Amino acid sequence: MGIAARGPMKKLSIVIPTRNRQDVLSKALQAYLNQKTLEGLLEIIVVDDHSSDGTEAIVADFRQRSPIPIRYACAQHRGAAAARNEGIRQSKGELILFTDDDIIPSSDLIAEHISFHSRYPQRELAVLGYVAWSPEVRPTPFMRWLGEEGALFHFRGLKREQELAFDHFYTCNVSLKLEFLRANGLFDEEFEAAGWEDTELGYRLSKSGLRLLYNPSALAYHYRHLSFADAMRRARDFAGPQRIFETKEAGVRLREITRRSIDSPGPRQEKLLVKILAPLLKPLLDTQVRLPSIVYAHLYQYYARKVSNDMAVPARVAKLDS
Repeated sequence: MGIAARGPMKKLSIVIPTRNRQDVLSKALQAYLNQKTLEGLLEIIVVDDHSSDGTEAIVADFRQRSPIPIRYACAQHRGAAAARNEGIRQSKGELILFTDDDIIPSSDLIAEHISFHSRYPQRELAVLGYVAWSPEVRPTPFMRWLGEEGALFHFRGLKREQELAFDHFYTCNVSLKLEFLRANGLFDEEFEAAGWEDTELGYRLSKSGLRLLYNPSALAYHYRHLSFADAMRRARDFAGPQRIFETKEAGVRLREITRRSIDSPGPRQEKLLVKILAPLLKPLLDTQVRLPSIVYAHLYQYYARKVSNDMAVPARVAKLDS
């Protein structure tokens, strides 16, 4: 795709759903206020999904000392999809950036999203930024696999300005034109628990012409340490949203795309080898010992299927991001 002509700077609204994470939310909000430039940032909207930890007071404190408006909204404990929809309804910018309460922006994040949209002013163009583990959480090699080519995100191999498929519509760091979003569909609130609602919306938007471009310079950091046990709990918790996703057109389509490359059963000898080696290799997953990517993939799928009754959608896209 060629370089588009630069358009006028657009105003950006940020939507952050949250629930009972006041400490890391505070870290994220402070990082937004510490951006190299706030030019173009219109507002930050924190949508609270029924927190009980003082989140509202934290947001009020930031609002008093912020040079840009920070607004607090309630989502009545209806899940991430409903929370983001409330943020969409309240947003006033031309652009909207979806992120999470445990995603810490780099100092150039806002400028990079706005700059990309200025270069690509077409209403259907969206921007996916890069999410890396925060160095402060001391990520393990397993976590790095999870975030680069595993069940969390799949950033490895992506190139700047590459056009991506709908399954890369990661709402931890994605921006698009608000008018296009409102005209073509909000998040499906049947997803009351977090998981798969972003992929499902990405599919519907792609049917309406959405084009998702990758900008690795729009960098943010995931401030969470995930042990292998944590990853398995997330796989179990996401089984419910996954079953909903599988009933949607997006789920059927993703299944068709990935069936041949990922969902094939594999040789019987290979499955037997994984069953034998899994208990021996599992203790290494929370250490700094680096294993081959294929080992992480097999171990993740083996244990994820055990905890979530045979996960039907491939592990590569089994989201754990919220």
